[in-house]
Amino acid sequence: MTIKRVKVLVAKLGLDGHDRGAKVVARALKDAGMEVVYTGLRQTPEQIVKAAIQEDADVIGISILSGAHLELIPKVIQLMRQNGLNDVGLIVGGVIPPEDITKLKDMGVDEVFLPGSSLKEIIDKVKKIAREKRGINVE
Repeated sequence: MTIKRVKVLVAKLGLDGHDRGAKVVARALKDAGMEVVYTGLRQTPEQIVKAAIQEDADVIGISILSGAHLELIPKVIQLMRQNGLNDVGLIVGGVIPPEDITKLKDMGVDEVFLPGSSLKEIIDKVKKIAREKRGINVE
C-alpha cells in the first residue's frame, strides 16, 4: 500500500446553484488531512471527469440537489469507465430519495450521503474507499 494524502475532487453537478453543503464537506475533508479540489458550481459530467483526470483524484465527491441524479450520475460513471478511472472512488451527496440509493450503488456509486450525514462518517468512508480502490494507506 502507498502512503499518501487522499486527493478528493468535490464537484457540484448540474444546474443546482447551492454549494454550502459541498463546501462544508470539502473543508472537513481538508481538515482531516486530505487534499481537496473544489470545481465550483454547475459542472457537467464531462468537466468533472476531465478535472478528475487532470488532478489525479483518488475519489470524486459529487453534490447534487436538483433531482437530476438518475440522469447525470450514469453519464459520470460512463465517462469514468471510458477514461479508465475504474480505481477512482465515487461518492454522491444531496437530496436523494431513499429508493434511488440502491439504483445509484448498482450503477457504480460507492456511497450516497443524505442531508444530515455526519462529517466523520463521510471522512471515514472516503478513507475506506481510497484504501480499497487505490491502495492508499491512510492513517
